[in-house]
Amino acid sequence: MVQQPGSNVRVKDKSEPSQPIKIAAFRKNVRKTHPHKHNNYFELIFLQAGSGSHTIDGVAYAVSPPVLFLIRREQVHHWDLSDEPEGYVLIIKKQFVDECVDEPLKNLFSVMSSWNCLYLTDTAAIDAVFRLLLASNQTGNRDVTEGLLKALLGLVREQLPGTSATSGQKQDTFHRFEELLRQTEELHNSVSYYARLLNTTPQNLNAICRKAAGEPAASVIASHLLGEAKRLLLYTNLTVGQTAMRLNFKDVSHFIKFFKRHTGSTPQAFRLQE
Repeated sequence: MVQQPGSNVRVKDKSEPSQPIKIAAFRKNVRKTHPHKHNNYFELIFLQAGSGSHTIDGVAYAVSPPVLFLIRREQVHHWDLSDEPEGYVLIIKKQFVDECVDEPLKNLFSVMSSWNCLYLTDTAAIDAVFRLLLASNQTGNRDVTEGLLKALLGLVREQLPGTSATSGQKQDTFHRFEELLRQTEELHNSVSYYARLLNTTPQNLNAICRKAAGEPAASVIASHLLGEAKRLLLYTNLTVGQTAMRLNFKDVSHFIKFFKRHTGSTPQAFRLQE
């Protein structure tokens, strides 16, 4: 485990250099962990037993199995469990997603990446695939592992609320938009900026976001900006001015007004109250 300079957040790396996908049983001795993140991979965690809470980016989710958590590489999370957990941890390296040539699989992963927590109802098939993934990962058969990953994400997508709201090209554009927003090193508070990157118009991007997420593109952008702003305020030593610069605001006063409009609090007050 390492700690990045200027940051209060520990960085954990449980991946294997030779494995783009890794699966293991969730450790039964886990109870409380410090806030941490994973820089080079995503975690998909399926719990069938246990209780307590799992906090992701400051939001506490009840551990009420069966439940699935997805932690993106930029997100900070920690556990506070009161009972013995049981389940699986699936690690997927960013490099695997970037290099994947199976477009349906990449689309499934993009859909899943929009969620932090999903309380499941029908888990028999999902549990069976996790067991098969564990067996295939031990044998090192990458083709089988990738096929099972695709089956798993497909099964989970069937339980996502509202996944039928978009389809085809519009769905793909929305997920590419969200993928751009997850690249937190280059966030911009501008609909036209992202519309240009997506080879569409601001009006069309707004229409796509309203259908896919029920809100305009500016609100989708604001959610990502606020999430990253809160992470920087809570888990780094950056000043408010440095945070504004990191998020590409033209000046610190603009950032403060933006933050207060959406949260009701100034960035400094938010940092102190947490």
